[in-house]
Amino acid sequence: MLTPPQLRAARALLGIDQRRLAEWAGVSLPTIQRMEASDGYVRGVVESLTRVVAALEREGIELIRENEISAGGGRGVRLRDPTPPALRDGSPREVAEAPVD
Repeated sequence: MLTPPQLRAARALLGIDQRRLAEWAGVSLPTIQRMEASDGYVRGVVESLTRVVAALEREGIELIRENEISAGGGRGVRLRDPTPPALRDGSPREVAEAPVD
């Protein structure tokens, strides 16, 4: 599933605005705007979303799902899990505190 931040990041990597992506995908500018304003995952008509993803992929964007390994080479950006490492396994670890004078 595609998230709004992924969509914005993909555009940024290509150096294009919403209008250009809409042209490439054959969808309207308001469609791209709604997709990027979605909460959670991008929402929209399946055909429109498919066109947007296909347009991005034609231009060299590889959309990587969470915990998926990138299959291709090239430059890119990936957002790490924002959860602090100490809390990822579900059990908080104590952090050593410096003595207070």
